[in-house]
Amino acid sequence: MVALSEAPLAGDRSVRARWLIGVLAALLVTMMALSLTVGAAGVSPLAVLADWLAGRDIGLRERVILGDIRLPRVLTGVLVGASLAVSGTVMQGLFRNPLADPGIVGVGAGAGLGAVLAIVLGGMLPGAVATAVGPHLVPVAAFLGGWGSTLVLYRVATRGGWTSVATMLLAGIALGALAGAVTGVLVYLADDAQLRDLTFWGMGSLAGASWLKLAAAAPVMLAGLITAPALSRALNALALGEAAALHLGVRVQRMKALAILSVAAATGAAVAISGGIGFVGIVVPHLLRLAMGPDHRFLLPAAALLGACLLLAADMMARVVVAPAELPIGTVTALVGGPVFLWILLRKRGLVEV
Repeated sequence: MVALSEAPLAGDRSVRARWLIGVLAALLVTMMALSLTVGAAGVSPLAVLADWLAGRDIGLRERVILGDIRLPRVLTGVLVGASLAVSGTVMQGLFRNPLADPGIVGVGAGAGLGAVLAIVLGGMLPGAVATAVGPHLVPVAAFLGGWGSTLVLYRVATRGGWTSVATMLLAGIALGALAGAVTGVLVYLADDAQLRDLTFWGMGSLAGASWLKLAAAAPVMLAGLITAPALSRALNALALGEAAALHLGVRVQRMKALAILSVAAATGAAVAISGGIGFVGIVVPHLLRLAMGPDHRFLLPAAALLGACLLLAADMMARVVVAPAELPIGTVTALVGGPVFLWILLRKRGLVEV
């Protein structure tokens, strides 16, 4: 178990935190506007807006590109980035470890296994079921896999009405290894087309975003995002230790359950709609702690804003670098997040006790 010897509040940084949240909100609006302009097709949102204000007809091509392709992609990127960053912030507060990640609670392993099962074995479903589920089979399977693995871990780590965070960490590692082994067997059985789908889904992308998928996943991600701020004061108290948090009136067990389930909901829905996108949940909270301190009252909303900004930036980069094709967005976040993760690890060596 890794623990940090940090106080919940490092001085009063509330003024700086509020200012930074305002800057991030303005940056997010700017990034959303820029993201609407990026793409292989040369369609300008400003020109379309000018035509609309002037009462001129907007062409079918412009309506399809902006309204049906780019706008749902931008909104999906905002929600996915916010969900991953907020989930990482909650998990780091719960584990009192700046290297914690939503994958610790088994969401990533379970969601990945669910997606692989759907891709490789989906053809064996009865015709009526396959027709009813259609293109939503992989996202639904990924979400159910993430939730199922989280509930299994929670049940394993809970005894006598008390959840052991250390047991959950170790059980998550074991479950990840088991899911990886089963995934390996399924990959061995997959054909060439299925292998391409597995590779593309595993590296993450927003290319498949649509209003239908967004309508299915957005309520779940929003539920997790709305629940997280209610945990802020409890997470601040938990930084002093579970015993101290209990003396301060925090219902620690209830808080753990709520935190784990909210992370499972937000991350599971995000992974289901976008595939595997790494490092957002690790990098964003750490960068914000350097700028505004560890007060979760400000850290959680700032993480949502910065996570959304970073994912939109990564998505724009993925669309531009090899245009008119595009890179998987998980590749971009890994190229940036990997070195930052190593820097965090090296920087924290003197502050952690193993």
